[in-house]
Amino acid sequence: MTSTFGDRVKRFLGIDPEDRLDDSAYYEDGSFLESEVSTKDFLLGFVPTGAGISRYLHELFPFLGWIFHYNLTWLLGDLIAGITVGFVVVPQGMAYALLANLPPEYGLYTSFVGFILYWAFATSKDITIGTVAVMSTIVGNIITNVQKVHPDLAAEVIARSLALVSGIVLLFFGVIRIGWIVEFIPLVAIGAFMTGSAISIAAGQVPTLMGISGVNSRAETYNVIIDTLKGLPRTKLDAAMGLSALFGLYFIRWFCNFMGRRYPNRQKTWFFLSTLRMAFVVILFILVSWLVNRNVSKASNAKFKILGTVPSGFQHVGAPRFDKEVLSAIASDIPTTIIVLLIEHIAISKSFGRVNNYIINPSQELVAIGFTNIFGPFLGGYPATGSFSRTAIKSKAGVRTPLAGIFTAVVVLLALYALTSVFFYIPSASLAAIIIHAVGDLITPPKEVYRYWQTSPLEVVIFFAGVFVSIFTSIENGIYTTICVSLAVLLFRTAKSPGRFLGKVDVFTVPRDSVVGGASVSRANAPGNSHPAFLPLDRLDLTNPEVELHSPAPGVFVYRFGEGLNYVNCARHLDNLTIHIFKHTRRTQLDKYQKIGDRPWNDPGPRRGKPAVDDDTASRPTLKAVILDFSAVNFVDATATQALVDLRNQFARYAEPDHVEWHFAGVGNRWTKRALVVAGFGRDRGATSGEKGSGGPLIAVGGVGGTQGERAAPTEVDSKRADDIETGEISPVSSAQVGGRLVPIYGINRPFFHVDIETALKNVTQNLQGRTGSESN
Repeated sequence: MTSTFGDRVKRFLGIDPEDRLDDSAYYEDGSFLESEVSTKDFLLGFVPTGAGISRYLHELFPFLGWIFHYNLTWLLGDLIAGITVGFVVVPQGMAYALLANLPPEYGLYTSFVGFILYWAFATSKDITIGTVAVMSTIVGNIITNVQKVHPDLAAEVIARSLALVSGIVLLFFGVIRIGWIVEFIPLVAIGAFMTGSAISIAAGQVPTLMGISGVNSRAETYNVIIDTLKGLPRTKLDAAMGLSALFGLYFIRWFCNFMGRRYPNRQKTWFFLSTLRMAFVVILFILVSWLVNRNVSKASNAKFKILGTVPSGFQHVGAPRFDKEVLSAIASDIPTTIIVLLIEHIAISKSFGRVNNYIINPSQELVAIGFTNIFGPFLGGYPATGSFSRTAIKSKAGVRTPLAGIFTAVVVLLALYALTSVFFYIPSASLAAIIIHAVGDLITPPKEVYRYWQTSPLEVVIFFAGVFVSIFTSIENGIYTTICVSLAVLLFRTAKSPGRFLGKVDVFTVPRDSVVGGASVSRANAPGNSHPAFLPLDRLDLTNPEVELHSPAPGVFVYRFGEGLNYVNCARHLDNLTIHIFKHTRRTQLDKYQKIGDRPWNDPGPRRGKPAVDDDTASRPTLKAVILDFSAVNFVDATATQALVDLRNQFARYAEPDHVEWHFAGVGNRWTKRALVVAGFGRDRGATSGEKGSGGPLIAVGGVGGTQGERAAPTEVDSKRADDIETGEISPVSSAQVGGRLVPIYGINRPFFHVDIETALKNVTQNLQGRTGSESN
């Protein structure tokens, strides 16, 4: 009843009821037939299963995989690393809060929430979430711009609301598991963003470092540099506190690195001393500032600019504003905030995961920073993400698990409740020195840029474009420039992806020493176990130009797609096929156009008085078959499929009355194969059914129950240990190796889909021989 109703619906819609993908009726029972993927299968892929739900919930709380194995050794490593990072994050947090145009305590609030929450959702043991220089600068820029239009909105209201909205979006992205979107941001874009940001931040801190007033540090970077140089005569005593602190930071790091190299057995000790350099410098300059300003009760009366009063504890607990006015004010800045949070956190976590031999889950990391930025504003936090400098310190300090963040949070908590009175005397110039010193590590070194140049010169252009845009406009524009240009280059490369016509060469394997120094091996002395290989005819793959490539067979062409086949590049690929094949073949009917007026305008033929067919054209072969290598094609869309159909029809008219065979090698995606079958490729019902008595097309088979080596995993094709049957006979060696029986690798109802090019070519050769024999009879 169901099929009858379906047939009626098809007739009503003008669809042939016999147009089905299933070819099982043409083959006897027991044969291996490929089951077609259906729309139902597609929809079922989105239906959650019990195992999938369990795995999903386990991924949401990854700490369940290691927390029950926690031990004293891990505890000691986490304690040392957590406390070490704590000594760094306290001065950094207050300094970065000033970058965000916020009071210093907001930096401590933000850092505390990041450390206390991240461990439960982390897939990275090294990453630290909290205040970062780049994000703080962008928050400061957003606050400045918003307050120009909405002066009634306080800076902390804007910052907390921005964190909440960004956190909700990131949590949503993480929960629906689309963390793969970060892969669209290439390394060169991240490097340009970091470098441009670091230069902008450092330039903006120089006026504070030197005590120069009247410089707008939120202006374009080049203007900040110009205004700073003009303001050098206005330098104050702050320069002594700033420059000496900056020198001290670099000197301590250099000295500790030098001593670590000189005394390798104490390298760990020198590393920890280097790590604590920010704490040393801050304590030293607090002492100096106290000695100079100990009789000062107000920060404004100090001999140089100091931090001032930092309230103790959490003084700004409460729900952030989430009304229409705030949302409309920050709406345009939310994309920038989200992109920066993504870039910094995922790039850093993936980098340290590779270094320390573990894999992070980008989607789960989005969940982690999403939760942090949702709950952070309730304690006074602003947008937080991963920090490069603190992550590097944490990694080198020997952290064992993400739980180290708890110990860092304790250090921050102690600072909030026990040390705020001491923070009063911190010189602002010294905090500026800490910021400049920290962001200096974000600048891409010249050797890395040179490696970009060696790898891809175009990406160096993108890198400097991002840096210059950041310097001459804003950090936000630099982000968008690098990402947009990188995506444009990606689309361009996809649209212009090269396809190659392949030639055949017999490959032998010989010891390398036999060909060193330009020596060659005579074909008579070469081993007998050669195998065919297919290489590009244009020689752009750097193969030896002396190697002779041969056409697979007269009128047979092998074409390999470079980077997939889709609506963007299908026209280019098929134009290449048409131009090359028309150039190297001739029409089957040379006298098809007896009259000049019958010829099409795009094929007018020779001039008057010239022969209709010259000797060169007559000597070319006719088109017999096209073999398409789909090993690089994962999916084809409707546009690409229709383009193949049009090309098939064009070649059919070109070769008529002959028949052009279409063979496909390496089609590994079920939906790609379905699309090709729908378009009429891969199967030939009439020819196949008629050839059953005589053997039919050649197919590749693999062994079942063989004894050679271990059986492959269920997901691997058994052909890895079996010989293809390309003729009607099986060699004794192959039969002994595989043992048992041989079964088809691909379904016999799709005889024109092949495992590899060699199988496809042998099919074509056999079919051409059969056609030649039938013509002679």
